Amino acid sequence: MATQVQRTAKSIPELSAEREVRWPKRTKTKLANGLEIILLASHTIPKFHGELYLRSGNAAAAARGTALAEMAATMVRTGTAKHTSREIEEQLRGLGADLSVSAGQDNSAISFAGLSDHAEPLLQLVNELAREAAFPAGEFERERRQRLEEVKLERTQPGFLAGERLRKVLFGSHPYAQVSPSEEQVAAYTREELQSVYRDFYTPENAILILVGDFDPAAMQIAAERVFGDWSGRKPATPESTKPPVLKGRRVYLVALPTSVQTQILCGCHAINRKHPDWIKLGLTNSLYGGAFNSRLVMNIREDKGYTYSPRSGVNPLRQYGYFSVSAAVRNDVVAASLTEIFYEIDKLRSLPVPEAELLDAQNYLTGVFSMGLATQSGLLSQISTLALNELPDDYLETYREKVRALKPEDVLSAARTYFDSANMQIVVVGDRKQIESQAELFGEVGIYDARGNRQN
Repeated sequence: MATQVQRTAKSIPELSAEREVRWPKRTKTKLANGLEIILLASHTIPKFHGELYLRSGNAAAAARGTALAEMAATMVRTGTAKHTSREIEEQLRGLGADLSVSAGQDNSAISFAGLSDHAEPLLQLVNELAREAAFPAGEFERERRQRLEEVKLERTQPGFLAGERLRKVLFGSHPYAQVSPSEEQVAAYTREELQSVYRDFYTPENAILILVGDFDPAAMQIAAERVFGDWSGRKPATPESTKPPVLKGRRVYLVALPTSVQTQILCGCHAINRKHPDWIKLGLTNSLYGGAFNSRLVMNIREDKGYTYSPRSGVNPLRQYGYFSVSAAVRNDVVAASLTEIFYEIDKLRSLPVPEAELLDAQNYLTGVFSMGLATQSGLLSQISTLALNELPDDYLETYREKVRALKPEDVLSAARTYFDSANMQIVVVGDRKQIESQAELFGEVGIYDARGNRQN
């Protein structure tokens, strides 16, 4: 048997050397009106992908109302001064193009893709949506009714409720604590306040246009200047906001969902954003803990103990701040056992250097995922967008794999001790109070909430 094992092991070829990533040349310009343009040629298919980013999202509009930038983005595609929503859809079909408008905490975006031969007509449509959205009254009422139904559905989803409660705990009165509006807030939305957000945020000084695809950069630059050159508008003022609270000691927040057959666990603490010099180090540490399928957390509570199907950890970067989180949907009877293992793996990573072989596996994973993301136009666009929106160094992407490879066990130990704040981790559990409250009490003082966020006795 030993001979057979040795023979099998010898027959497995070693990994070949990592292939060099050759980045296409990027061109970056700024128009007289303040619009930044980044172009990257990729001739894999006869298409191009683009994003028109506005550097303002829900957080910038938080003082006016919750998720206003998101609702405004929904309305942008419903009609302009020149075209109805149906005409916009027909135009997109005629161009063989896709287009969507969205908003998150820090940015809004018009995302689009189409055939390279029809690039300028598609850019003209993007320009029209960015400058002349009409917010038709009938479309507004329809979208508001749709959003009301979505809000009602969110209140039944354990994952949403856990994420909402954790953000409120971590960010307090900072705009990042606002995740989703209430039914009452959606009912109070007006066309005028959405139009005001649109006018303030959708301006060239607040925008960056990123295009990746099968085109000649010089010709595309001329086309972009022709389409967007006469757009006008100033960058909006950055609103002041309070700092997140300093949280001391573990606390548990139980969101009660009666008769729930499983419990959603979400633990978190403050961390860093992408601009921080420790970001790559923390990313590798997270991959070892719970950010990859073969990570310690997954091997423990999924593969070994069978408590859950999909445990996961992540570092969540926002523009101003970031946070670390650990999630798992588990059976009601193993909530305490799952939390015990979650903290066991955190504390182990904070206490002992990671073995070299395990570190190498994690490095291979991170660099491999990164390289796979460069194989498509959309993947390249995502990487360039991350670079631009987070104002990272120009060589960040080119040197990323090298920096991951250079990390040592002591770097992982340092990152875990600094950012996996075990002693002050905040714990959210969403499930049947009768079945999980006594288990939750083992990990800290428990506060009880209903699905609408109201504190209970």
